[in-house]
Amino acid sequence: MESPEPSSSSPVLLNIGGKKYATTVETLTQREPDSMLAAMFSGRHTLPQHPITGKGMVFVDRDGKHFRHVLNWLRDGAIPVLSESDYQQLLREAEYYQLLGLADYINERLGWKKADSLEAELTRKDVIKSIQAQRVRFRGVNLSGLDLSKLDLSEVDFSYACIKNTDFSCANLYKAKFGQVEALSSSFQNANLRECEFIGANLQESILDGANLRSANLQDACLTRCSFIETDLHSAHLQTANLTQANLRGANLEAANLKGAKLSGTNLQDANLQRAYLREVDLRDTQLTGAKLGGANLLGAIR
Repeated sequence: MESPEPSSSSPVLLNIGGKKYATTVETLTQREPDSMLAAMFSGRHTLPQHPITGKGMVFVDRDGKHFRHVLNWLRDGAIPVLSESDYQQLLREAEYYQLLGLADYINERLGWKKADSLEAELTRKDVIKSIQAQRVRFRGVNLSGLDLSKLDLSEVDFSYACIKNTDFSCANLYKAKFGQVEALSSSFQNANLRECEFIGANLQESILDGANLRSANLQDACLTRCSFIETDLHSAHLQTANLTQANLRGANLEAANLKGAKLSGTNLQDANLQRAYLREVDLRDTQLTGAKLGGANLLGAIR
């Protein structure tokens, strides 16, 4: 026996495993019209009533804990950020109710979480085999934690890669591309990074002591708490880079462009800043003892 077709604005009372919810037929049918819930309230089926609560309340024998997220999805097309275990429980409910849009959304979110926690996709041996090719790209690849020290990685494209805690010490990275990489706590100590591109890269707390960064482009890079002790940054591009609390003691920054860079708490003791471009830079909390500033452009700088 079919139930009369309800109005889209008709209120609906639900008992989901003992938890009571109130919504409308429109909410249950519009966003996911091919779902089990849409079919239940299409008017084509007799709806189950709870034997105790009786007529007027539709009973579904499921865990009601996450049904509020189901309703929020159907109302707004969004759910709050949840733990992985909660996402997995909600996914089971989405699959039961045949809410394909919600299931896809959850699977996508779970995929992001897994991607964040993945180990390196390649080994050092894999990388060595790859660099024998004529043109090498590791764009978007997870190389976190690998030992890539002393390798010839010149002109390799690492753009958008995840290279957290990766060891590039003493490697030849001439003209390599590191745009938008996540390189938290990596080591580039004594590496050749001449003319490398680090635009928008996150190098927070990385070690670059003694590295050759001549003419490298670090514009808009996050370099907070990085170590550049005695690093060669001659003619480097550091416009609007964040060097907060970075250590550049004894670094060579001759003719480097630091326009708009953040230098709060930065150690530039004994650094060579001759002919450096320091316009619009706040130097009030910067350590400059012994620094060479001959010929530096300080127009608009705050000292």
